[in-house]
Amino acid sequence: MSRATTATIHIEALRHNLSRVRALAPHSKVMAVVKADGYGHGLERVARALEGADAFGVAALSDAERLRAVGLSQRIVLLSGIDDASDLPAIRRLGVDTVVHHDSQLALLQQDTETDPIRVWLKLDTGMHRLGFAAERARTVYAQLKMMPNVHDDIMLMTHFASSDEFDGTQTASQLKEFSDITHHLGGLHSLSNSAAILGWPSAHQDWVRAGGALYGLSVVDDKTGADFGLKPAMSLSTKLIAINQIRKGESIGYSATWQCPEDMPVGVAAIGYGDGYPRHAAIGTPVLINGVRVPIIGRVSMDLMTLDLRGIPEAKVGDDVLLWGPELPVEIIAKAAGSISYELTCSITRRVRFIEA
Repeated sequence: MSRATTATIHIEALRHNLSRVRALAPHSKVMAVVKADGYGHGLERVARALEGADAFGVAALSDAERLRAVGLSQRIVLLSGIDDASDLPAIRRLGVDTVVHHDSQLALLQQDTETDPIRVWLKLDTGMHRLGFAAERARTVYAQLKMMPNVHDDIMLMTHFASSDEFDGTQTASQLKEFSDITHHLGGLHSLSNSAAILGWPSAHQDWVRAGGALYGLSVVDDKTGADFGLKPAMSLSTKLIAINQIRKGESIGYSATWQCPEDMPVGVAAIGYGDGYPRHAAIGTPVLINGVRVPIIGRVSMDLMTLDLRGIPEAKVGDDVLLWGPELPVEIIAKAAGSISYELTCSITRRVRFIEA
């Protein structure tokens, strides 16, 4: 093994987080969102760990193919919906539900000559202004779908929140009211809550919740980690020290000489960089853990390597483990230092990183 960079996926943490979501939304069914290769954790391993979910949410039909290939029989929802008429035979073959959010998708269903009904989730735009039919069109589109013989009579109704991570904000409350007003006279079960709404907006739970980041122990709420909500991180990213160098006072470290040594000091080199998916823009001072001790990154993160200030851990030696994030060092801390969110970091792990289960 030439590189020690490893992503350890904690299977029991995934199961714990599903249980936690159920406890937070006890009257709702849970859709486990496994898009983006299970938020970077590995689609098949995540889905097997979360086989207790009521459904899986995917962004691509190829993901549905993979889930069926490993024997998972739960409901699968294609969150982006159909793109082409050629998607329809695959949707029927795989038994996949599809979201309908645009007129182009309505047209594809209207042109479909098969009568085997497809289950549809009608997406309504209540303020996100990304995907979904506007409020004034909701009843018309719903009626059109109801009249189609190739659409299952059981139409689900859904929307997506823009600011549900702001627990004291006004936009989510406004979207809740908008959705209620739109759907008041329409039949069908409701799905509104993403992970942040599961954590902070109980009134939005309703019939189905769509749990994404929460299942992986992740938070996008400012200054909160998943652990603050009773969740467990499902990924640990680690590597090893491959060199320790004694650098003199005044000497610079790394590309563009962005950091100078304030004194004679030991500088560690860890085998990880943006080629592994660690954020290049992690600020100087971003912590890592060596033998349980926090030490800061110095200099710029490069493609394969990062440099570390070892003055606080003089006993460090080549071969020591370096934890980049995990239960002992929340990924949200690293994301904030990189001007990002935890979701992006776990989704960015590259193929050269070795994945193991624990």
